[in-house]
Amino acid sequence: MGRHAISEPSDWVARFADLIPSAGTVLDLACGAGRHSRLFLARGSKVVALDIDTSEVADLAANPMAEVIEADLEDGRPFPLQNRQFGGIVVSRYLYRPLFPALIGALAPGGILIYETFAKGNELFGRPRNPDHLLNPGELLDAVRGHLRVLAYEDLTLDAPRPAAVQRLCARCETAVP
Repeated sequence: MGRHAISEPSDWVARFADLIPSAGTVLDLACGAGRHSRLFLARGSKVVALDIDTSEVADLAANPMAEVIEADLEDGRPFPLQNRQFGGIVVSRYLYRPLFPALIGALAPGGILIYETFAKGNELFGRPRNPDHLLNPGELLDAVRGHLRVLAYEDLTLDAPRPAAVQRLCARCETAVP
């Protein structure tokens, strides 16, 4: 395996996967090796797998239910999917704060956002240590407050697959987002 050592879907993502409407396309943002793209494809969902380097999901390009997009989300250009809406958006182990409004806007009414990434305190366990890549306490909640209905939220330290401080959230878009 390449730069991504974890191949099994996140327990958090798997726990809430059933909430994503079956007719909706799932965006796997910063998909890495595609562990969540593969989960949703196996469930019969259409998937958009997006990453700065899509070499680890190149095999998905042959799947008619998958769309693989290579894009740098941090280069200052507009969000590459700004005119599309998704039944589900999954973000795991990735944080680029300026994307929060675009992600909220890309959720279709009834769509589900499943987000899990590193939080302050993770620097005690290893990488990432850079505060730009670590959520502040309550930051994930604050990012969706007033836009999405929070179904579940945790801010905790995990022991497996390795010790890590994380925040994770599952939220639903109740109405069309302006």
